[in-house]
Amino acid sequence: MNFEIISQCGNARAGILRLPHGNVQTPVFMPIGTVGSVKGIMWDDLKNILKVQIILANTYHLYLRPGIDILYEAGGLHKFINWQRPILSDSGGYQVYSLANIRKINDDGVEFRSHIDGSKHIFTPEKVMKIQQYIGSDIIMAFDECTPYPVDYEYAKNSLNLTHKWLERCIDYLEHNPPLYGYMQFLFPIVQGSIYSDLREASALFVSKFDTLGYAIGGLSVGEPADIMYEMIKIVNNILPHNKPRYLMGVGTPANILQAVALGVDMFDCVIPTRNGRNGQLFTSQGIINIKNKKWSRDFSPIDLNSPLELDQTTTKAYLRHLFLAGEMLGPMIASYHNLAFYIRLMNEIRYHILEGSYDQYYIKAMDTYMKRL
Repeated sequence: MNFEIISQCGNARAGILRLPHGNVQTPVFMPIGTVGSVKGIMWDDLKNILKVQIILANTYHLYLRPGIDILYEAGGLHKFINWQRPILSDSGGYQVYSLANIRKINDDGVEFRSHIDGSKHIFTPEKVMKIQQYIGSDIIMAFDECTPYPVDYEYAKNSLNLTHKWLERCIDYLEHNPPLYGYMQFLFPIVQGSIYSDLREASALFVSKFDTLGYAIGGLSVGEPADIMYEMIKIVNNILPHNKPRYLMGVGTPANILQAVALGVDMFDCVIPTRNGRNGQLFTSQGIINIKNKKWSRDFSPIDLNSPLELDQTTTKAYLRHLFLAGEMLGPMIASYHNLAFYIRLMNEIRYHILEGSYDQYYIKAMDTYMKRL
């Protein structure tokens, strides 16, 4: 299992990440399969039409339901959901961050209450590693604290020290507890430090001491200005090992992805394609559409004639708008499907232009076209 950089254009990289359940061509976007499903999308479509290479599942949500005992009896998440391609599992750190009003953090871990029934639970680094072993994901994330924005320097520094101590405990646990299903699982440490350059540098240097398969950049896209996010990415990627994949967690819009690739990021995940799709926002080859707007009510042109997806070429904007206004569940499903197809196509275009040595020119054109409001 390794990562190989095939081509580079500036700082943008095209590579192959080899994992127990298959190879992943990078740069790659990972659809969110929080509870073992990508909302509104059938598994056959993800595999055979969208050709998704890897999905993200969430430790916090799968721990609460169906629970690790059921996942273990099923033989792990791959078998439980009948998905034999790679899976990355988030540690649950972001969910704990989002539960600020119903959790307590201390040196040992985090005590929180379930958003489902209010029951009390405790996550320690060791427990989070154990849960992810039961999930059986190819890539597992270290347990960290994701700081909010804005946050003062002292809190960010103390939080970073805690995240680093937790990382050491995660690694120690995995060294003494082998995986459960007969294949290796690979830990990605997470760089934190909020928007403070010295903290980001210190965190990148600290995680680089551990010879892991790859590294993640967390704690961004939580409300800070985009230019600050890009500055932090640049700082971190100048320090992280060149020959390892970099995963920017929870990012983002097409513009975010295009910019982050130019800064040397290889892996992405975000709820935007499906969440925004369910709310009527579509990303197209001409720009961004709010399908609920009245202007589309008599537009009988396809959603996106330039898309290779048959659904995009046969469904009209007027019909899709009608489905949303009628409250028909098919509307959000079509929009989610379309947006995921757009994101997968975007990553394929990015990779192609890196391989061709033309990413700089493509990046400028794509930024102008794909982020235009129609």
